[in-house]
Amino acid sequence: MSTFDDRENAFESKYAHDADMQFRAEARRNKLLGLWAAGLMGQTGDAAAAYALEVVNADFEEAGHEDVVRKVVADLAGKASADVVRDKMVELMKVAKSQLINEF
Repeated sequence: MSTFDDRENAFESKYAHDADMQFRAEARRNKLLGLWAAGLMGQTGDAAAAYALEVVNADFEEAGHEDVVRKVVADLAGKASADVVRDKMVELMKVAKSQLINEF
């Protein structure tokens, strides 16, 4: 293999790794968001964990994160606005990335 081929393979591997890490971070963020929202709804334990999984699964409905925002806002029924949920998502993305980095 030439040096060019080695570099191309390295870039492809890095792209795949970065995409995987982004997916994991978004899923972790959604789980944390679900646990936060469950707390606002008074859910704990298994009920909170189950709700968090629902939030994670809601992200597969369409591209982007607005599907998650709509679900959480609807489920919270006035306890948090869409802007509050979006702000929380930004905050929790930092936490999710930090958690993932510490795991590796």
